[in-house]
Amino acid sequence: MQDPYKLLNVERSASQEDIKRAYRKLAKELHPDINPGNDAIELKFKEVSHAYSILGDPEKRKRFDQGEIDASGQETPSKGGFYRNHAGTKRGAKYSPFDFGEDVNVDDIFSDLFGARTRRVRRPGANVSYTVPISFMEAAKGAKKRIKLADGKTLDVRIPPGTEDRQSLRLKGQGMPGVGGGPAGDALVEVHIEPHPFFERKGNNVHVELPVTLQEALLGATVTVPTVHGSVSMKIPQGSNSGSTLRLKGKGIPPREGAETGDQYVKLRVMLPERPDQELREFVENWSRSHDYDPRRKAGMT
Repeated sequence: MQDPYKLLNVERSASQEDIKRAYRKLAKELHPDINPGNDAIELKFKEVSHAYSILGDPEKRKRFDQGEIDASGQETPSKGGFYRNHAGTKRGAKYSPFDFGEDVNVDDIFSDLFGARTRRVRRPGANVSYTVPISFMEAAKGAKKRIKLADGKTLDVRIPPGTEDRQSLRLKGQGMPGVGGGPAGDALVEVHIEPHPFFERKGNNVHVELPVTLQEALLGATVTVPTVHGSVSMKIPQGSNSGSTLRLKGKGIPPREGAETGDQYVKLRVMLPERPDQELREFVENWSRSHDYDPRRKAGMT
């Protein structure tokens, strides 16, 4: 795995906000939705997302900087020469640094060392932590993602609709095996949501900036607007301006745990033609001669 700092093109001294900005910029450029069919860019997108899963988490970043985990997010050998067998175990959870193997009874080992049978200890297995990247739409609408467990098995994880970034999902009994007949630990799956090219989530509401033409803003129009539920028609009032915000009720993030479905807020951005023709320029010049139009003065800036 490449150094995550190099993948995100940031210095090691970069702030968390700098790292977040660098990731959002790269994710928008490399997102598969705007680069369909390009396997190389899709691979790069996944590498950048994985790098952010480490550097975007202050605690994981600190552990990477200290050499406790490598660029893949796995535990590295400790300075004392022992290896953390339960890579990804939640910080603070108990684990054993010795791997005795499946066919060896721990009681027998201590019995040989101390010359007597020890009392059988029963304790639950340690929890194991994983991270899984999902798209904005998968988080909003729900999805199934496959992860590889510590024992090499794979498991399909259900992502509920409305899942939030950095939310942890608990998979009971999918962690490390218990000792002395104790129950297995749990798998804790932390969800990392990739940024969308134009949707932005705030709580259960979705915000999007919609480019509109000069004539649509001036004369009013009915336009098609994307939402997480699919495209819908929206009416733009006459005389709308850049910055005007319209609400699409119930078109935000679906409910989770009894919450109400959010709304979508559409902020208009009036766009001139890429190459205004002579007719439009002449019309504006003639119109401006007889109209007092100074938006900066109205805003108190002059």
